[in-house]
Amino acid sequence: MMQCIAIDDEPLALDLLEDNISMVPYLQLVGKCNNAFEAMAILRQQPIDLIFLDIQMPGLTGLQFLESLPNKPLVILITAYEKYALEGFNLSVTDYLVKPVSLERFIKACNKAQELYQLRNQTKTDKEPTDFFFVNVDYSLHKIVFADILWIEGLKDYVKIHLKNSHKPVITRISIKTLEEQLPSSKFIRIHKSYIVAIAAITSIRKNSVFLQEIELPVGETYRDALYAIAKI
Repeated sequence: MMQCIAIDDEPLALDLLEDNISMVPYLQLVGKCNNAFEAMAILRQQPIDLIFLDIQMPGLTGLQFLESLPNKPLVILITAYEKYALEGFNLSVTDYLVKPVSLERFIKACNKAQELYQLRNQTKTDKEPTDFFFVNVDYSLHKIVFADILWIEGLKDYVKIHLKNSHKPVITRISIKTLEEQLPSSKFIRIHKSYIVAIAAITSIRKNSVFLQEIELPVGETYRDALYAIAKI
């Protein structure tokens, strides 16, 4: 059973969402929210597997809310506007539904979410840990192998992933904090609000700098103790 919440500032749309969700046997609606702030309160209290999210809401839009989540559940966007589709998929949403949504199309989106949910759970229970992950690059999924990463640079809503044997970094729209959560802490360390480095790639450390061969990266004061602990300084 997938635990889900529905977020929409229109009461009638929220009631319709509740009715549709009740027809899907593997979904359990645990909360109806009129805005993103109510949803945040639920997410702090219990794990949620799937969010049905409207985009145009007062205060904090659906996309702003989605970008703020450190650990994103599966998300199905439901909106009256087609123009946000590209931005939604850049944020790795499961599906994008344009109102009015037929029950057939709604169930199709839910089935897609269930497949991804089962795949996630299967991956978590695998005995062998994965040594790679995927990021969105130019409308496709690009495979990144942990061992190929030298360092990662955060640029607001984007990151640059610098790889061995490549002069061109991989650029993807994701926050550095979200990406950091996908990286094994035994292999990577945050040294600055804008930088994560592969521990194996570090060749030397000075008070305010880390060197990866000829590459010099700054060390933020907040992260210095953790870095020195790795180096046993």
